[in-house]
Amino acid sequence: MRLSEAELANAVCLHMAERRGIRPEDVRVEFVFDEDQGFSAELHVEGRDIVWIEANMAEAVSRYVLNHYGKRCYREDIVFRLEDEIVADIAV
Repeated sequence: MRLSEAELANAVCLHMAERRGIRPEDVRVEFVFDEDQGFSAELHVEGRDIVWIEANMAEAVSRYVLNHYGKRCYREDIVFRLEDEIVADIAV
């Protein structure tokens, strides 16, 4: 299974909104890839800037896949890749 960057953004926004008790529309996310640091997400939430590392992104993807596709996946099942956009490949 592959999540596009748009689905990945949905996963991150939904997860952060659930954690903070806010609407997903109130979360802005931008994905970043750095050769030394790997993948991360820069979130703007309630006037604050927050940086998520891959582990945080994987947690959001795992919950999204369970809630939207009814499939359970774990951190080791998720691989982020940079193609034309950042995608998540998931072994389920």
